[in-house]
Amino acid sequence: MLAAAIKALNQMFSPPFRAVLMRSVGLALVLIVFIGIALHRLLVWLASLGETWAETLLGAYAHTPMVIVAWAISIIVGLGIVVGSVFLMPVVTALVGSFFVDEIALDVERAYYPDQPPGKALPPTVAIVEGVKTALLAIVVYLVAVPFLLFGGIGAVIFFLAAAYLLSREYFELAAMRFHPVAQAKAMRKMNQGTVFLAGLLIAAFVSIPIVNLATPLFAMALMVHVHKQVAAKT
Repeated sequence: MLAAAIKALNQMFSPPFRAVLMRSVGLALVLIVFIGIALHRLLVWLASLGETWAETLLGAYAHTPMVIVAWAISIIVGLGIVVGSVFLMPVVTALVGSFFVDEIALDVERAYYPDQPPGKALPPTVAIVEGVKTALLAIVVYLVAVPFLLFGGIGAVIFFLAAAYLLSREYFELAAMRFHPVAQAKAMRKMNQGTVFLAGLLIAAFVSIPIVNLATPLFAMALMVHVHKQVAAKT
């Protein structure tokens, strides 16, 4: 597993990977900024509605206190979105990764497995649908896991394990689907879930590093190409 991770890290500095990295980072940043702005506008609008309702209920004397409260809420919401973007990163990478998986996988296969036939590119709709499904599942899991962050260390551990499970699931299946039908790729993951999850822990560690985690789709996909090759060789 460590050998596979080292291979994935080493290849990230190659010219083909650098080109993909620039596009991947650009798309991830655009998505994060867009989501952040949309959430901020929505929450500020809701706070404004609450301010209007409170003034109507309490009278004109409540105007100044309500303005102060709304201003404070706006600042808190802004800071919360900045912090929340860190937790949204696995969700964003699930979407971003779907656009570049085949390009990344093909580079890995050419570099390390030139004597083996390369996998077939996934239909764009299949890759995107799988990415969206994983992103939606990630949101559900994180909504369940986030409350545990209130309990300090155990919350961080739960969140880390959730990220490892989700990211390992997505990227292994995307790597496997280049060689197998969707159902067979999912079955292969379940049969080797221990190995896949162990690789997911490495991906979760990668995604937990700010700024560096923008390259998660490249590292995760490259790693899972190696993991799939190892698993397939045993079957």
